[in-house]
Amino acid sequence: MEPLTDARFRGNDKEVRVKTSHILPGTLRMVAWEVTRSCNLACGHCRASALRGSYEGELGTKKCMRLIDEIAAFAKPVIILTGGEPLLREDIYDIAAYGDGKGLRMVLATNGTLVSEAVAEKLAKSGIRRVSVSLDGPDAVSHDRFRGVPGAFDEALAGIAAMKRAGLEFQVNTTITRANLAQIREIHDLAHRLGAAAHHIFLLVPTGRGKEMADQAITASAYEETLNWFYEEWLGCAIQLKATCAPHYYRIFHQRQKERRGAPTVKPADGEGGHPLHAMTRGCLGGIAFCFISHTGQVQPCGYLELDCGQVTEKGFTEIWNDSKIFRDLRDLSLYEGKCGRCEFIRVCGGCRARAYEATGDYLAEEPLCIYRPGKGAE
Repeated sequence: MEPLTDARFRGNDKEVRVKTSHILPGTLRMVAWEVTRSCNLACGHCRASALRGSYEGELGTKKCMRLIDEIAAFAKPVIILTGGEPLLREDIYDIAAYGDGKGLRMVLATNGTLVSEAVAEKLAKSGIRRVSVSLDGPDAVSHDRFRGVPGAFDEALAGIAAMKRAGLEFQVNTTITRANLAQIREIHDLAHRLGAAAHHIFLLVPTGRGKEMADQAITASAYEETLNWFYEEWLGCAIQLKATCAPHYYRIFHQRQKERRGAPTVKPADGEGGHPLHAMTRGCLGGIAFCFISHTGQVQPCGYLELDCGQVTEKGFTEIWNDSKIFRDLRDLSLYEGKCGRCEFIRVCGGCRARAYEATGDYLAEEPLCIYRPGKGAE
């Protein structure tokens, strides 16, 4: 993790000191790469609206290797191989091994149902450093209902067991909705019992198939309560915790740390030298230190914000990352509008740009699910 440094920000004509990590806009730290849109499940919240393919225009093996070359030539980010279900690509092990050989930290996001003993061994040998497995319920009934396929829970647990035997580090990802909000503590406890290295929570962003679940998005007040609970868990948790698509967490983190008066800003387990997936940087990293690459090679700020920042089949990745107008806009915090633009925590939060875009059609608009009033506190 990068060291936290003092910074002064101005909101409502009031200077406020907060702790923020040193992260230069435009420094590429992480790439989520949708290597395929095909999937063996049909989850209601799916950003990709994925079904079992094939999907036209997916990048072939040679183009994938060329893209890795381009990324590795100017940065060494974490590469998250995702989908769809990335294990449906027969060349996924070759892609992972090639990236690993280029000095990139290769990780994989899967629903876990296709991970057999043989698959786990091949993933380990290909250089995959960590695998994330999605668990959205603490038992088969709740998880299978969420994932849309009977048996998905048991198969995911079998996949996790296979990974453990192969020596693969894994984490649990959970998308929080109204349907499982009351079960989040149970899911969190399950991640502990399974021996996960981390538990990452995701707050539903209603895009893709997730638009059909817009009524399942939790309220702004429940959002705030959940993130405060997550902070309290973080204080004494033996595994690493991270909130994603929940930029308010970083504002809450700094508020709660200030309340503790003199307590360590970060736990030793999450400090310097920790896993880059847990770096305590800022909330929304889209276009700032993170980007998403679609199955056809479209570069976007994130998977939920489907704005065309450039096509890797037409331009070099470096050119897209450095020169996209959308990326330049997102890196210029003076352009942010509404209360996000006035907020003293803009540098550590930034608001969810995808939610802002879905609500208003403007990716620089204020975050719609935030109850914080700049300079005054939560409503």
